[in-house]
Amino acid sequence: MIGVLTLLLTPVQAGEIKIHEWPVQFIPQEIPGLEIPVLMDVGYYVAVKDQDKLRIKLQQISITEYEGCTDMVLETNFNLALSCTINPTGAVGGTYSCSISPADIDAPGGTTTVCAKLKNANLIDIPGGTKEVEVATVKIWVVPR
Repeated sequence: MIGVLTLLLTPVQAGEIKIHEWPVQFIPQEIPGLEIPVLMDVGYYVAVKDQDKLRIKLQQISITEYEGCTDMVLETNFNLALSCTINPTGAVGGTYSCSISPADIDAPGGTTTVCAKLKNANLIDIPGGTKEVEVATVKIWVVPR
């Protein structure tokens, strides 16, 4: 009994178990005051929903000007700014450009519209009635803001 009283009167510092003998059965004992923080770094995440279905179909505005747009749905864990570049395939000559509106998307995401434009289209080498000619590709760029 004196041993037990001595044990109870002995100050125990956090993170230590001080007992003379383990209980009759070996059972796990929590170490008092020991809490180890678990940390992680959260990366940047952005995903385009249904990206395999995105297409921009150019419609004729005038004899040498074409324009088309598509909506793009984003999921993200950070506020971002979007931009685009357009690369002609060489199938139809002219001056190509692209735009995104709105270009700024806040977490958790939203919808933006991506447009492509062709001015001064040179249609001389393309037979009339040709369908689904791939004339350019648009690439989307993203940066945190």
